Amino acid sequence: MSVPHPTEIKLHQKSRKLEITFDSDETFELSCEYLRVYSQSAEVTGHAPGQETLQVGKQNVNIEAITPVGNYAVKLHFDDGHDTGLYTWERLYDLGKNQKKYWMDYLRKLMREGHSHPELDALKSGQTH
Repeated sequence: MSVPHPTEIKLHQKSRKLEITFDSDETFELSCEYLRVYSQSAEVTGHAPGQETLQVGKQNVNIEAITPVGNYAVKLHFDDGHDTGLYTWERLYDLGKNQKKYWMDYLRKLMREGHSHPELDALKSGQTH
């Protein structure tokens, strides 16, 4: 099965979300923070398994620009200076499809390492939004 391709990519800077519609008629809204912490760059993933760097304090990060890379990816330019991660269509689709699972994994890692996050605080107090 071939990977769905985006038909539209819209950046909502005010809400810090990237809205991506695929030719499979699926639309995902991915937060800039989510995209930033799951960047495929060496800075985040390391150069080998086990060298990942947990990204902390990225709640207010935003995307300043999006640059197309051929017919297969985009480069996202974040306002914290990060712009080395390429987001292939396959990667963006995977991040959209598995957003809930990956986000919970990220929050669990933050909690395990003793970091705070507004969503963790909400979960601890029993509030969800």
